[in-house]
Amino acid sequence: MNTFASESGDGKDFVSHAPGYWSDTVPELWNDWKWQLKNRVTTLAQLEKHLELSAEERSGVLLSGDKLALAVTPHFFNLLPANNPDDPIRRQVVPRIEETWTSPYDMADPCGEDSHMPVPGLVHRYPDRVLFLVTDRCASYCRYCTRSRVVSGVGEQELHTNFEAAFRYLEAHTEVRDVLLSGGDALIFSDDRLEKLLSRLRAIRHIEFLRIGTRVPIFLPQRITPELCAMLAKYHPLWMSVHVNHPRELTIEVKHALERLANAGIPLGNQSVLLAGVNDDVETMKTLVHKLLMCRVRPYYIYQCDLINGSSHLRTSVAKGIEIIEGLRGHTTGYAVPQFVIDAPGGGGKVPINPGYILYHDNEKIVIRNYEGKIFEYPETGNENLQFAPQREYHDEYLYS
Repeated sequence: MNTFASESGDGKDFVSHAPGYWSDTVPELWNDWKWQLKNRVTTLAQLEKHLELSAEERSGVLLSGDKLALAVTPHFFNLLPANNPDDPIRRQVVPRIEETWTSPYDMADPCGEDSHMPVPGLVHRYPDRVLFLVTDRCASYCRYCTRSRVVSGVGEQELHTNFEAAFRYLEAHTEVRDVLLSGGDALIFSDDRLEKLLSRLRAIRHIEFLRIGTRVPIFLPQRITPELCAMLAKYHPLWMSVHVNHPRELTIEVKHALERLANAGIPLGNQSVLLAGVNDDVETMKTLVHKLLMCRVRPYYIYQCDLINGSSHLRTSVAKGIEIIEGLRGHTTGYAVPQFVIDAPGGGGKVPINPGYILYHDNEKIVIRNYEGKIFEYPETGNENLQFAPQREYHDEYLYS
């Protein structure tokens, strides 16, 4: 199937947009992940060759060189309509002048990673797991990137990961059982380079499992080759967190890439970021989580957008995230309901944010509501000598007390 990016739709179907704007490209090149990387859209001239840019976008591109580079793979670029600057996919990867706006809440390092970095490139913020920043490059660059200070090579900092120091730290810290590879994106490494990294980590006996955080299967599904999957399968238990924000990102090529990973025994979870004008409504998110399950990906997190510099135009209210969870839980299968979290500013870690299901709780009982708003009482354990009334529905006295 060959569908053009200018088509409208809610993204419920799995379609192909290849070759789209690259109609003269032969399939052998189009399906080569290295060709995709070499032919990324990285300049204003390339953008204007295919898109009618708004004034906000054009100004944003001109100013993007000192914050976060512009780069979009041909595969992902084909999802961008030519004449709609408010398109939810386009808002994620085309710079806008709003990125230069300042907010009193903005931070260069909202997750406090730099202050939890015992050696360059290794973040140890939780007791038993670490974040290993193995590269500062990605296949494409999201305009809301939490690590825009170091990613893409044009930010205010540079990433200088000391791999040998990181390995020595991990060998010495036997409490670490879980290593997450991120950056940047480890899957832009060659198979050989990535395998050397994985095998080195696997040689540390107390590390129980490895994770890779990646947007490559969505930006660059051609990278997910049978050879890559076979190599990754040698290092189980290995998990992967992918990043899909809108259902239209799940093309047939992406679905096949995710299925290849799943067939290699790699459990897949999705991490979405809640973004204004992209996925900040219940129906869009419901379509997304249903399509993810069809790709054998478990919706894992919805993140409240971090307070990264220049992201205020993409941030929503926390109430919007709670509303979305309210619209999913009970209204669809539990496997489709992710956890809404805020990564607490300054390095506090992920904090789960849920609708108010607990209405009252003491040492005798807990009063809860379900997704329909019906109210129930459950006896508190550890009070065997107490006599409880039969369970019954409760009404307004708990909702308004």
